[in-house]
Amino acid sequence: QVQPVESGGGSVQAGGSLRLSCTAPGFTSNNCGMDWYRQRTGQQREWVSSIRADGLTIYADSVKGRFTISEDKDKDTVLLQMNSLKPEDTAMYSCKTSRMYALSTRWCDSNPWGQGTQVTVSS
Repeated sequence: QVQPVESGGGSVQAGGSLRLSCTAPGFTSNNCGMDWYRQRTGQQREWVSSIRADGLTIYADSVKGRFTISEDKDKDTVLLQMNSLKPEDTAMYSCKTSRMYALSTRWCDSNPWGQGTQVTVSS
């Protein structure tokens, strides 16, 4: 098992940008997908975006057009570029490998959540 490591969070003003990273050694060789979730204080975890091993990307309606997910396979890393940030984007952002592709191995579903990176957007 590998626990993904997130980074890139911080505090920004509304309208600003941040780029989050999620690194999970083995992500590429196992043809994993990667999911980003966020959790606001006192609320349940909310799905944000996913990228599949073949490059397919999907987004929650709340972030579509503002967030872009991409991957750097050489570094086993997935990036989440967040633009036009809003106060309601404030949350702890976490990533997790997932098995969402025909060639993904079972390893992709065996890994825990990362510890997360905090994003705070002020108005």
